[in-house]
Amino acid sequence: MPKFTWEARTKAGAQQKGVMEAANEAMVEAQLKKFGFTNITIKSEKAGINIPFLGKGGGGSVDTKDLVVFTRQFATMIDSGLPLVQCLDILASQQQNKSFRAALYNIKESVESGSTFADALAKHPRMFDQLYVNLIAAGEVGGILDTILNRLAAYIEKAMKLKKQVKGAMVYPATIISIAVLVIGVILVFVIPTFAKMFDDFGGTLPAPTLIVIAMSNFLKKYILVIIAAIYGIKVAIGKYYATPVGRKTMDRMFLKMPVIGILIRKVAVAKFTRTLGTMISSGVPIMDGLEIVAKTAGNKIVEEAIYKVRQAISEGKTMAEPLGESGVFPPMVVQMISVGEATGAMDAMLNKIADFYDDEVDDAVGNLTAMMEPLLMVFLGTTVGGLVVAMYLPIFKLAGAVG
Repeated sequence: MPKFTWEARTKAGAQQKGVMEAANEAMVEAQLKKFGFTNITIKSEKAGINIPFLGKGGGGSVDTKDLVVFTRQFATMIDSGLPLVQCLDILASQQQNKSFRAALYNIKESVESGSTFADALAKHPRMFDQLYVNLIAAGEVGGILDTILNRLAAYIEKAMKLKKQVKGAMVYPATIISIAVLVIGVILVFVIPTFAKMFDDFGGTLPAPTLIVIAMSNFLKKYILVIIAAIYGIKVAIGKYYATPVGRKTMDRMFLKMPVIGILIRKVAVAKFTRTLGTMISSGVPIMDGLEIVAKTAGNKIVEEAIYKVRQAISEGKTMAEPLGESGVFPPMVVQMISVGEATGAMDAMLNKIADFYDDEVDDAVGNLTAMMEPLLMVFLGTTVGGLVVAMYLPIFKLAGAVG
């Protein structure tokens, strides 16, 4: 069935656009008018070449950007007075991700069958997590679904930005180290043996650095497959150990105690905890349910246990600030601000302020980490490769001096 790109205005005057499958333009126009759209413009969409390994979507999941766009558009359409089922039908028809489109049609059918929107979303946990489902449930109960959707979109955007910052800080050093290992490997396996043969032809005693480099080259050539297998085995062993409760707790504690990375991980954890809990409380989700979800999505076992202790303390009638301070994970400033929020009854606003502050702190931490890593990596790369080159040219210099 052909696809048509459309643009139109809602009853509230908001501009909307999308893609719809239909037999012809007249059917698209009739469908959009049925939904209450006006000023409709329709264009036929040309079919593109579909390359299997460059597919537009799939895998049973949804890209974060697609989820943000869906949530924003859904909020606008609900705010404009369109029925929920019609919103889902329009948004599903314009999705490029086949898995996401199929899920939205399935959600639409569940809602039509009498299921709540939140329950329908819960059937697709790979696309809509517990946070999303619980906030939608709170929005349905409170009759503020459009407001909740806008909050969700803002939250996902900020969470995506935070994730990109952390990934960006890791990509640069990982790239430099990978290049360094590759260059050193090529030199040891292909370049050094040529020099070693030449030195054998010359005869004489080689300098100690040259002998060490030649020995490293011979070792690498002889045991390269064993080394690769050992590295892979260590990686698998660490992964299996981390999958155990004891291993995960031990390694997560070690990550938090690392000199520079630990500070960044701690700040990210605080930003994520406060942003998520603040969004849920302001949306009407009970604090006990909110803490349960936040703990499960903490990403660090030590932080997760600290949040569960907070939840246990609140169930016993205690305040949130006290167990947070005892955990040792959250900085004193965060504990004091949460204590003030509890006392004034403005917990959600206080949590969002802390999240905004720690978003900036993560920015600074990432910048400082990158600034510190750059010279260290350059020194490492220059020293390693330069050391290999000098070690191999020492005999040549010695020979040149003897000839002179």
